[in-house]
Amino acid sequence: MALLLVLFLANILAISEGLSSSSQPDIVVHHQIHLLRPQSGAGGNPVPGLSCLSWRLGVETNNIVGWKTIPQQCEGYVGHYMLGQQYRKDSKAVANEALLYAQSLKLRKDGKDVWVFDIDETTLSNLPYYADHGFGVEPYNATLFNKWVMEGKAPALPESLKLYNQLLSLGIKAVFITGRSEDQRSVTVSNLKKVGYHTWERLILK
Repeated sequence: MALLLVLFLANILAISEGLSSSSQPDIVVHHQIHLLRPQSGAGGNPVPGLSCLSWRLGVETNNIVGWKTIPQQCEGYVGHYMLGQQYRKDSKAVANEALLYAQSLKLRKDGKDVWVFDIDETTLSNLPYYADHGFGVEPYNATLFNKWVMEGKAPALPESLKLYNQLLSLGIKAVFITGRSEDQRSVTVSNLKKVGYHTWERLILK
């Protein structure tokens, strides 16, 4: 056994010496934790948008609190997300989970089953407004926002409207709740109906 071990070590030594004396160029191995490291912003290789991704993660995990505006340098990051396909895909994923939950319920079909929807950024999108105001870079301005609301031009969030119709088909009635004020009831009703929310049990305003 000892002889075999000696021969084994001798072979390793011989191979090692042979490689070092070879005419082939040395293989340079970078000391890194993972091959993706150069693309992650580590080691002095910054990636545009990376700090904004970190900020977003901090907000979503509630590690960054009390913020009132998004960082100035993140306007493009947020804008590309909101106007791109990922926002729609995220909305679809959430809406699908909500539908699966609704379908799992043992409904009595007695007309008393309701689903509560928020309005702003849930059933109606204020993206046109925020696109004109830096996607959250500008501080919230109630006067300007209420002026936008009174225009009654907010589009529907497509996946929310789809979920709304699917819930109605299950016999579930919709209830809308919002922080909008009572003097905005008429324009809110008109806006909802115009984009496809044609019926509901109640609309509760502030």
